[in-house]
Amino acid sequence: MKIIILGAGQVGSSVAANLSTEANDITIVDHNEKVLHALRDRLDISTVTGHGSRPHILSKAGADDADMIIAVTDSDETNMVACQIAYTLFHTPTKIARVRDIDYLRHPKLFSQEALPIDVLISPEQLITQNIQRLIEYPGALQVLDFADGLVQLVGVKAYYGGPLVGHELKELRDHMPGIETRVAAIFRRDRAIPPEGTTVIEADDEVFFVAAPKDIKNVIGELRRLDKPYKRIMLVGGGNIGRRLAKTLENDYQVKLIDHNIERSTALANELEKTIVLLGDAADEELLMEENIENTDVFCALTNDDEANILSSMLAKRLGARKVMALINRTAYVDLVQSGDIDIAISPQLATIGTLLTHIRRGDVVNVHSLRRGAAEAIEAIAHGDSSNSKVVGSSIEDLKLPQGTSIGAIVRNGEVIIAHHDTVIESEDHVILFLVDKNRIDEVERLFQVGITFI
Repeated sequence: MKIIILGAGQVGSSVAANLSTEANDITIVDHNEKVLHALRDRLDISTVTGHGSRPHILSKAGADDADMIIAVTDSDETNMVACQIAYTLFHTPTKIARVRDIDYLRHPKLFSQEALPIDVLISPEQLITQNIQRLIEYPGALQVLDFADGLVQLVGVKAYYGGPLVGHELKELRDHMPGIETRVAAIFRRDRAIPPEGTTVIEADDEVFFVAAPKDIKNVIGELRRLDKPYKRIMLVGGGNIGRRLAKTLENDYQVKLIDHNIERSTALANELEKTIVLLGDAADEELLMEENIENTDVFCALTNDDEANILSSMLAKRLGARKVMALINRTAYVDLVQSGDIDIAISPQLATIGTLLTHIRRGDVVNVHSLRRGAAEAIEAIAHGDSSNSKVVGSSIEDLKLPQGTSIGAIVRNGEVIIAHHDTVIESEDHVILFLVDKNRIDEVERLFQVGITFI
């Protein structure tokens, strides 16, 4: 697939790195030649220096025969105009744009084919808000991902000493929870993938990914760790797009405080938010945190644009007694560093955005992609089509499928019903199949598995 990426920032670079290893022809456009030079040295891609929305720059990047344009510059306006030009002048089939400003997003008519012809809108702020909301709904979870419109969820959790299943074999899970259907999709132990067999023993500190229907998630988490009490008191840092959106989402169900250092923004937020307490100050001010009873805070979430400020304020909050701390980390290199220390969860906008992008790039009928384990693993939702004569999966039981090494099927959604996968489960046409890939580099094999033969009409 021939893909043009506009913008060589954190998201653009991460997308290029993910796609360049998958037999795609990638060209990245940016006005910063120094950044492009570094990318050329590191990745097998082409680059063009210039402004991404200029017709002659798009032409130089190969827009005449490009399959897709991904506009992820720092400017919403540049991204929108670039998609308009790609549609009008080059008839580019698929146009994806990152749009951050909520003032644009609240008017969906803007993005119709008759107005701004953007096929896929990506709002990192919206994705991050949804991710954090899920983590607050399920205390103890490291990651909560929706599939099949929320009918099934994939949850990552760290097993703790004291969890009923810790020290026991996986096959005992069914005995512990009669009537509850779940399947462990993957286990990571000291950053190494452990195949989840029935005889596999769960150890403390294992990172366990399992699939289940939403109503059963808390019960399964309770098997792997002491079930945390529901969260009540939330403290947010940063009143930008994410902080404001998250406060508005949470304030009716939780006690929310929001700290921001900008007096104008704090005043505007205080007027806009109905139940959130808005505080003017520095979240790295120990005295302020103590005054606001940080030791009684259930979740402290640092969401500013400054990675270092987020890390430091989160570490301070944890040291002062906050129960759970989360930090927004833009630099992917920092994510692994901080999550192994005082910070419970590092949230990466890049990884959230990449998952959405990959959904529209994967071959076969892949309708959902989530990037996991800081981009090393993936969870995907693929739809099975055809019949046994032209499909490699339809009509076959899971144990007979030639799945790539490290790939497992966790669940199937059939006509709105969640079916937890077992070895003898047979896949039918139009099933939504939830797969977990320990090694995302095997994605090509999975895509080929779900492609139908030439006899399919």
